[in-house]
Amino acid sequence: MRIAIVEDEISQQALLIRTLEQQLGREGTVHCQGFSDGLALQRELRRESFDLVILDWSVPSMDGLELLRWLRVWKGSSVPVLMISSRGSDDDVAEVLNSGADDYITKPFRPLELRARVLRLMKRSKPQSPDTPLSIGRWTLDPVGHVVHYREAAEAEPESYTLTSREFNLTLLLFSRLGQTVSRAHLLETAGYETEEAPSRTLDSHVYRLRKKLHLDARRGMILRTVYGQGYQLGLAQEGRP
Repeated sequence: MRIAIVEDEISQQALLIRTLEQQLGREGTVHCQGFSDGLALQRELRRESFDLVILDWSVPSMDGLELLRWLRVWKGSSVPVLMISSRGSDDDVAEVLNSGADDYITKPFRPLELRARVLRLMKRSKPQSPDTPLSIGRWTLDPVGHVVHYREAAEAEPESYTLTSREFNLTLLLFSRLGQTVSRAHLLETAGYETEEAPSRTLDSHVYRLRKKLHLDARRGMILRTVYGQGYQLGLAQEGRP
């Protein structure tokens, strides 16, 4: 789980990161990245991807509300956003929620409440259970056995491909974010690598094998594109060039 946190008070930022990593560690690997102003996160979002964004309202250069509105225009509703602030009037809460935030929490936050709200947002954005197959068009991804099924036509027998655990996790992330660019760091962490330690060509090798193994091309309706300087994007063939 990758979480971006915008908080200009260093002590508060450190507290948020420490709390989230402690409270969510049992749910899996948690990577929190802190930013001290809105523009810093805006620049990072142009090349990185996150599962959740936590915004403090009052930060320099581009406040949380302005950043939230930009994020909703640029990313739509695909990324859950939790706003955190010492401002807690009814008007403030209404303005934030009406601007596109998924939830709002007031300072000082309580660790268990923060954990509960974050988990609720993540569950809403990923409603399927870990063992539930994901079906998109002709494709079905079955976590049990790490198998991907492709069916040419409704009455045809499916072609099945058994993937390694890393390959399947990468495929599941790309399919679940269809049409969105997923950063290299996000993909590497999903595959179980420490991004600082993974050789530069490790991800490219995995992607090459997935393209070949699953035949991700226009004929099958899915194209896995390289987004230079950012990462990879899986998209429907009719959405762009083959």
